[in-house]
Amino acid sequence: MAIEKKTIRLLILEDSQNEAERLVSLFRNAGRATRVHRITSSDNLADALQQSWDLLISAPSSEHLEPSEAISAIRRQAKDIPVIQLVDGNDSDFITEALMLGAQDALPQGEDERLILVANRELANLEQRRARRAAEVALREAEKRCQLLLDSSVDAITYVHDGMHIYANRAYLKLFDYEDAEELEGMPMIDLIASADQGRFKDFLKNYASEDGNAELSCGGVKPNGQQFQARMGFSPATYDGEPCIQVVIRAENDNAELEEKLREISSQDLVTGLFNRSHFLELMDGAAQRAVSDGQVASLAYIRIDRFSDAVGEVGVAGIDILLTDLANILRSHFGSGVQLARFSDDVFTALISGSAPQQCQEQLASLLKKIEGHLFDVSGRTVQTTLSIGVAGLSEQTSKPQEVIERAHRCADEIDSNAIKIYNPADELAAAASRGSLVAMVQQALENNSFRLLFQPIISLRGDSDEHYEVLLRLLSPQGDEVPPTDFLAAARDAGLAEKIDRWVILNSIKLLAEHRSKGHSTRLFVHLSSSSVQDQTLLPWLSVALKAARLPSDALVFQLSEQDAVAYLKQAKALTQGLAELHCKVGLGQFGCALNPFNTLKHLNIDFVKVDGSFSQDLSSAENQEALKTLLASLHAQAKLTIVPYVESASVLATLWQAGVNYIQGHYLQGPSQSMDYDFSAGDE
Repeated sequence: MAIEKKTIRLLILEDSQNEAERLVSLFRNAGRATRVHRITSSDNLADALQQSWDLLISAPSSEHLEPSEAISAIRRQAKDIPVIQLVDGNDSDFITEALMLGAQDALPQGEDERLILVANRELANLEQRRARRAAEVALREAEKRCQLLLDSSVDAITYVHDGMHIYANRAYLKLFDYEDAEELEGMPMIDLIASADQGRFKDFLKNYASEDGNAELSCGGVKPNGQQFQARMGFSPATYDGEPCIQVVIRAENDNAELEEKLREISSQDLVTGLFNRSHFLELMDGAAQRAVSDGQVASLAYIRIDRFSDAVGEVGVAGIDILLTDLANILRSHFGSGVQLARFSDDVFTALISGSAPQQCQEQLASLLKKIEGHLFDVSGRTVQTTLSIGVAGLSEQTSKPQEVIERAHRCADEIDSNAIKIYNPADELAAAASRGSLVAMVQQALENNSFRLLFQPIISLRGDSDEHYEVLLRLLSPQGDEVPPTDFLAAARDAGLAEKIDRWVILNSIKLLAEHRSKGHSTRLFVHLSSSSVQDQTLLPWLSVALKAARLPSDALVFQLSEQDAVAYLKQAKALTQGLAELHCKVGLGQFGCALNPFNTLKHLNIDFVKVDGSFSQDLSSAENQEALKTLLASLHAQAKLTIVPYVESASVLATLWQAGVNYIQGHYLQGPSQSMDYDFSAGDE
């Protein structure tokens, strides 16, 4: 059961409990799940900093702890916790002072909308920094593995910077009869080249430095004793110890050199057209993406599809289509010239990698290609054939990290147009689509009309020998293409469109129907069903539910209605009335995402609650003793109030002992079983 949206761990330095609660509700109303701690003293902050936090929001001042001291404490411990300092009024001096002390931003107190925007920016930056640190660790590991591979390679490999050796592997030392790499360090590589070839080698290196790619050179190598041998050298750009350099791979010349070269050439070619094949083109795209990111060198990908290809195959046959493809490849070569890398990407698709040009700059050249192909008469075994192209175009820029995404964008553009046309990928279109909830709302409405939502069931398993079967009901929506839509996305869209109550009732009705059928087979199963904030406020829910349960002839306690702590805090009066009404119907009630409010037990005082599911962030952090203690303390307080506790996101066996010792009643997570379309978990498997 993967977490769909990460819970924000929020520190608040604010003397007023009411103001702190208001700040928390701002985040929750913005759709951000939060786990909060209010700082009450310097020692309290020191204790809190033993754990991991995502953000600190500080009031303009505090009697317990000066904001500047809090910032200093975070910096002293080298914690990466962004700080947003609120200030009285809009005094630029106060704002500047806060920034100089180390706050990431400062803004006037009460500008709530701006606060959320700034917080979202800082949280996104924090995620990027964490991702970068993880990537740096992974890079160091990869570099270590590469170094081992270099050292053990049978090929002679050296790294050269400004013509000087900076690294040579064992095979290279052996090839040139050197005992130790230190003998070569700082030695010009040209000293190992036969004197007859030194001029050619020097010219090659001079010209290679201005190029960017792989190249080869055959010349004579010379050993310390004067013995010479012919070597074929492969040159490619590289980095070593963070410095740009040239990697040189040397193989002794042999009789098969020409054959190997031919085989390498063939392996990168499409046999029909002579253009590059798909696998080699993907390598070229990787190189172009790397240059776009590291050097800012833009490029464009044209995805060129032949219109009505299957009709043409039917018309001229397989042999005839090869002739047409060869002619078309020749036209592409002459049209684009040698500066553009062309490939036959699939049966009916060619691709062109146009370096140094953004998509808009390619439009005129591609438009003239369309006209050229439209007007061309292909001669296929005496028959005249005409065709047209559809071209999708996408760019590679400094923001391109995955070349596959660029290919998919260009492919999508080609799919979205009629024949004999060009469409250039526009990032704004994608942003607008992501911002717009229109398509998601349409999907939700269609699912309600066609009964096409999918229900999944994840077992909730007792650690205390309870033999009853419990499942949580989870709702899923598939897009028209069959892809699963993230629940956070479509549920937010449904809530904004006023469809949340309809979805809740659809889930309840279908859960009742499936549960009645399942219990008729002898199972004593109980289902946990979520209620949205809309249903918490819906006064017609209880009478409707009473009728639905009677019609299904289900015992009322077969359903547990679960509301989130966030909704219970925001609509406490309505939640109190709802839980009282559910208790009168003899339904069980659960409170989910528990432990994130500033005073979570205050909420429990007002509600009739049977089950409490703690927030997933508590079970994510059980590697440290402090977090284990925090969870045990929370659970002990809940058990003292006779609440049945559930810990979700149990992802490994290692946490089970901790949860057992903490007295948890129920556990749930992928380690036990992920969500499934059937209620088929063997609850007796763990019994002695």
